[in-house]
Amino acid sequence: MGSPHFNRAYSDTMRQALASHHDKDAYLRAAWAGADSSPLVRQRFSVADEATELQMLAWSDYVGRILEVPLSRAQVANGFRGEIDTYALPDMIYLDSRTDPMSQLRTGARISRDSLRDYVFHVTVDGIAETVTGGTPQKSTQFTPGILALDMGQTMHMKRPTRARVLAFFLPRAVVEAAIPDAESIHGRVVAYTTPLAALLGDHLSMLYRDLPAMNDASAAAHLRICVQLILAAFQKQRRMSDSVRTAARAAMLARIRRYVQDNLYSAELSPDKILSVFPLARPTLYRMFEHEGGIYAYIRNCRLREAAETLARPRALAVANLASRLGFGSHSDFTRAFRRAYGIAPQEFRSMRLEWLPG
Repeated sequence: MGSPHFNRAYSDTMRQALASHHDKDAYLRAAWAGADSSPLVRQRFSVADEATELQMLAWSDYVGRILEVPLSRAQVANGFRGEIDTYALPDMIYLDSRTDPMSQLRTGARISRDSLRDYVFHVTVDGIAETVTGGTPQKSTQFTPGILALDMGQTMHMKRPTRARVLAFFLPRAVVEAAIPDAESIHGRVVAYTTPLAALLGDHLSMLYRDLPAMNDASAAAHLRICVQLILAAFQKQRRMSDSVRTAARAAMLARIRRYVQDNLYSAELSPDKILSVFPLARPTLYRMFEHEGGIYAYIRNCRLREAAETLARPRALAVANLASRLGFGSHSDFTRAFRRAYGIAPQEFRSMRLEWLPG
């Protein structure tokens, strides 16, 4: 297994990043052991602050733990833009990388030297990725939306001839092989967004890489797991949708609707009819999805009541009447009754109590 070249004139920040990445397994185990709620670990790596002639070398040293990165004199001389956001859970790792043109390989020699046998699912968001896999070369080109499956126990050579943004989900071998019979055969296969399930995955991935940085740990972990469910479902060798596929698709759609409701709490148009106009659902399906919440109407109202409580707890909160109107309640009295049922106290009293608890 390759090791970073600490004798290079890297910055102290880069030296620390390379050291922790070289012993990443130990680092992540320690981080997860110290987690008190969500075991999500976030990291960012960038070569932007290194000297121009060191940027490509730093990138090679960083990814060299699992991949070989061929270097050219021009890349070293002209500098290199590359950064990775990492989100790690105990049973998966998600990467969002942005790079200049480059290549990376898993050779037979590298595979024989390390123990990495995960499957990785690549999604090219921007740019082009050409990947050659197998003893009998098979080229998979991702310049149209799709998901590429790679078995890290088999050889591959990925070229990115343009600046690219690529998402990658690293999943344990046991997880993938439990979901997909003969999983080794998916190495080098691309699933395009041409079926309803794959299109749903594409929409969820778009939401994920756009919104993930701002999500709290629990929400980020939940959305990552939904993407994993959809990816595995998309690669399953079944013509008819299995129960696991339906479950994954339903979870993804439910998460999207919840986020839509949260983003539109102050919109007067927010209603079941508006949701049905935005999402491809039948009305009975929408109602069934929120049965455990007391129904979609109750879910929207409860979300608005939670938003009202959080707003009233802040200094300089809106007047109760204005807040009720902005959150879509028909009248001040309707809002007061609903708030009292939810929290056992009138909104005016709640605001007074909460403000007394705030320091200063």
